[in-house]
Amino acid sequence: MTVKIEIYYRPMCGFCDHAINFFKQKNLEYTAYNIWEEDKYQQDMKNRAPNSNTVPQIFINDTHIGGCDNLIMMADSGKLKQKFDI
Repeated sequence: MTVKIEIYYRPMCGFCDHAINFFKQKNLEYTAYNIWEEDKYQQDMKNRAPNSNTVPQIFINDTHIGGCDNLIMMADSGKLKQKFDI
């Protein structure tokens, strides 16, 4: 099963780097949107996650996961494996 991973991030953000490194360590492909590089990415993020104003914002198979802490909690609890097989 192919997993679609998208992450909205900004440079020099430790949480963003940690989330991206998580995907790299698992050899998972992802699409990264730099919200400082393109204004439309920041608006897209706000539209997709209207109650979230921080980065990163992570989506897996179009499901909003949340930020880095949410990603790590889901991984540690086995929910990422159970829900997305990653």
